[in-house]
Amino acid sequence: ILNLEEPITALKVIHVAGTKGKGSTCTFSEAILRECGFRTGLFTSPHLIDVRERYRINGLDISEDKFLQYFWGCWCKLKENVTEDLPMPPLFQFLTVLAFKIFTSEKVDVAILEVGLGGRLDSTNVVKEPIVCGITSLGMDHMEILGNTLGQIASEKAGIFKPRVPAFTVIQASEAMDVLQKRASELMIPLHVASSLDLNKLGGLKLGLAGDHQLINAGLAVSLCKCWLERTGHSEDFGFTTVNDQSNYLPEAFRRGLSTACLSGRAQIFRYPLVQSCEGNENSSFGDLIFYLDGAHSPESMEVCARWFARAVREDIYLCNDGNVDCSWQNLNNQHEPNNLDKSHKISKQVLLFNCMEVRDPQLLLPQLVRICAAQGVLFSKALLVPSLSTYSKVDSAMSAIPSDVTKDLSWQFRLQKTWERIIHGTDANFEENPKLSDPELLPPSYDFIGEDHPLNCNLRSSNLTSSAVIPSLPVALEWLRKCVKGDPNLRLQVLVTGSLHLVGDVLKLLRRR
Repeated sequence: ILNLEEPITALKVIHVAGTKGKGSTCTFSEAILRECGFRTGLFTSPHLIDVRERYRINGLDISEDKFLQYFWGCWCKLKENVTEDLPMPPLFQFLTVLAFKIFTSEKVDVAILEVGLGGRLDSTNVVKEPIVCGITSLGMDHMEILGNTLGQIASEKAGIFKPRVPAFTVIQASEAMDVLQKRASELMIPLHVASSLDLNKLGGLKLGLAGDHQLINAGLAVSLCKCWLERTGHSEDFGFTTVNDQSNYLPEAFRRGLSTACLSGRAQIFRYPLVQSCEGNENSSFGDLIFYLDGAHSPESMEVCARWFARAVREDIYLCNDGNVDCSWQNLNNQHEPNNLDKSHKISKQVLLFNCMEVRDPQLLLPQLVRICAAQGVLFSKALLVPSLSTYSKVDSAMSAIPSDVTKDLSWQFRLQKTWERIIHGTDANFEENPKLSDPELLPPSYDFIGEDHPLNCNLRSSNLTSSAVIPSLPVALEWLRKCVKGDPNLRLQVLVTGSLHLVGDVLKLLRRR
């Protein structure tokens, strides 16, 4: 209907599937090739705040005017041709078709496509002959759809392999690697294992995305981009001889791309820009409120998140605080400004702001988060269990209104709370479920709530000394955190937001509006 089949075949695609790191790998790849001088198109999912985040042209979200033009152009044509046998496509299928429309119309030199779910049956897999394919680290996720074993999951991911198209992956568990290699052999294509990036190749620069695990994703991105350059006839322009060149040589454009790549909601630090004057009282002062945001939602990614948070807290890294919210929209490793705060009088407390989708098992996420952080000396004072504002299928806009009164079923959050209390205290806490607690004034005062840390496996002496709270509204939770540091310049709250990309997106949306 949209006459896109022929234009899609002309796209020079990098196609990436995987469990962990596919968004980061795509982001690195886009930044590298953009720095090489090519016009890039990047399609990723999900979006955190605005649906336009899914479509980047030359490193920037597509403009609102262009997005509306392409959106309604596709929507109206499809709507006009709806029949009983051909209904309107589901959300992700439509967003994928829209990506092809945008990239072909914008005449990008390269289109980097992140698989939405799985690979074999994913909407992005309509591309018949990409330039190169990549498989990031595989793990046990979306098992209700992809299979109950690592081999079954690997088989779905390997569904993006195509005849005559080179494929790359990273070091995998043998069960997954065997499946990937078997599929590559069936198609008679090479399957290369990309090495992790050697930091020495960056010439003193740091990766734009934080965390040691990003060296794996960056190494895969380098291999994908080398292959793309070779197969499109550009490798010699950048000094490469073969795609498997293992020398330490990395072009300046590659180094710039790797160091400037940016992806919101992954190992991101946002320092809340509290105003030092409140209600005309210039003597009013605030403590520090710093949010550490990572959309980890699988056991593997939660382990990575825990290590990153513990390290970031230990290193006491902060972003600028000049009253401009936008200054905080940066990734950890891009920030080189020294910490000028006087640490001697600061009392640091770590708080967890958590939610996960009900298809996730909190018993696989929360225990190792606590264990890994505790092993590195980071103990959570309290956990706040909150519902997200958004839902999986909602196409949102950054300008859409945020409901002030959100009434939700909190049974899932109370289940999360029980799991948390059992981890912290080794027994079921005796607390009262009170879903009507929606007024910040009714929440426990900050001193009572975060004043005492509870070591692991201690015994509860009172039902009032629980290590968590269910707060039925995310805006209320953020307002309460703000009130905790209001008027207490000695307090530093370090808040880890994790468990769901939707939660991270909602928090970023609310913070950006304040």
